[in-house]
Amino acid sequence: MKSSAKKVELASVDDLFSTEESRADAQREKVLEIPLSELHPFKDHPFKVKDDEAMMETADSIRQYGVLVPAIARPDPNGGYELVAGHRRHRASELAGKDTMPVIVRDLDDDQATIIMVDSNLQRESLLPSERAFAYKMKLEAIKHQGARTDLTSAQVGPKLTAAEKIAENSPDSKSQIKRFIRLTELIPELLDMVDEKKIAFNPAYELSFLKKEEQVDLLDAMDSEQATPSLSQAQRLKKYSQEGHLTLDMMRVIMGEEKKSDLDKITFTSDTLRKYFPRSYTPQRMQETIIKLLEQWQRKRQQQHDR
Repeated sequence: MKSSAKKVELASVDDLFSTEESRADAQREKVLEIPLSELHPFKDHPFKVKDDEAMMETADSIRQYGVLVPAIARPDPNGGYELVAGHRRHRASELAGKDTMPVIVRDLDDDQATIIMVDSNLQRESLLPSERAFAYKMKLEAIKHQGARTDLTSAQVGPKLTAAEKIAENSPDSKSQIKRFIRLTELIPELLDMVDEKKIAFNPAYELSFLKKEEQVDLLDAMDSEQATPSLSQAQRLKKYSQEGHLTLDMMRVIMGEEKKSDLDKITFTSDTLRKYFPRSYTPQRMQETIIKLLEQWQRKRQQQHDR
């Protein structure tokens, strides 16, 4: 005879004696005080952590008030935790003489962690072009792994967003600008450093990123021998000759040796040339102001002589 009894699942002892509030609290994220020595940097973290003036100000704040916003980390299979967001706070805590810092620990896969790491840094105003370039590239690859479309050259189909459009949703840059930043990752390190140092402007740098790696190395030689950096027009020509297979070191030297219009309108004095005319206490700004005043006086004197 078939039993009509229903299977009954009994609640655990913990469930019987726990309240709904306590169960909800158990699921909430906890802020833990974790030793700084147990927090490791994110793999291939693209954002530079420098001991600059801003870092010293952050360290002073932490020394006085502590870390006000917890970092985010995930368990490291090799022990300790991998920082996802909070690398600057971690360094500032070290400089402030702290042993621990508040951290929220989450179980995140590589793609989730990468997106959080990038998004937590992209809103900073002082990002270098190289930092933004590699951050966008890392986020793009993470979105690709999550199944998003990553064909940046195709048009949007239906309501589905391209990867660049998904990145642009939470970014200060447009889709097209994001693609241009990602191109900078094709530059050799020496050229990318010059972009960060503002020796090469962003638009010429984008054009130079299409040069082959060996051509970029030769370009460094041409720039050094001609003591010049490429303008946008020169970079576009270098790219064109490269794509046509005609770019040589000699051609690079000819192009870099051209006199730019901006150079024709520029007069440069070395510090040694001017210093002998001014007291040692004069700053470059004060020297410039004095030169302008003297020129104005000279111009007025010439005008008075002309009017006589």
